[in-house]
Amino acid sequence: MNLNELSDNPGARKARTRVGRGIGSGKGKTSGRGTKGQKSRSGVSINGFEGGQMPLYRRLPKRGFHNLFRKHFEIVNLDSLQKAVDDGKLAAKKPVDRAALNAIGLVRDNANGLRLLARGELKAALTIHVEGASKSAVAAVEKAGGKVVMPEAAPPKESKKDKKAKKSKKAQKAQKAQKAETVEDSQEDERSPGQAGAASEEQE
Repeated sequence: MNLNELSDNPGARKARTRVGRGIGSGKGKTSGRGTKGQKSRSGVSINGFEGGQMPLYRRLPKRGFHNLFRKHFEIVNLDSLQKAVDDGKLAAKKPVDRAALNAIGLVRDNANGLRLLARGELKAALTIHVEGASKSAVAAVEKAGGKVVMPEAAPPKESKKDKKAKKSKKAQKAQKAQKAETVEDSQEDERSPGQAGAASEEQE
């Protein structure tokens, strides 16, 4: 068989219908649109309109949430790193970070960080700086003699409930201290004047 003998199966390619090419074609004059009416005009967009009743796309409930502040992480796999080392694009002795991977075209620079995944096999001992990595990827890198460096996780922010609980505890402590002071003051006031005079004579 030669290249000039290659062809599609019969019926695989069907010629498009050419409308408006005379009444003998069956699709002439009105081009299959019928006579008059909104749908016969150009520039009409009534998909989803159901004559005034509530359309289907509004009858169905909303579902899900689209986070506007989501972060996008570029994915890096072990096999792509090994291929870059084999091709001489990455040096095993130098640390592998986003700048190095962006320089060889492995990742783009518009991401919020890198995430290392464990597809493939890594033989070179690399020091990889990423923002996240799977457990299996970290294990594979350490098995090859390298290490994965990730930033330390920031401490979790205090919730409003925790702040309120702290404030209430402080207020309770202050109330207890104030009560103790009032009790001491009342005990001192309850001392008799004779006892107070005897105590003064003893001091003299």
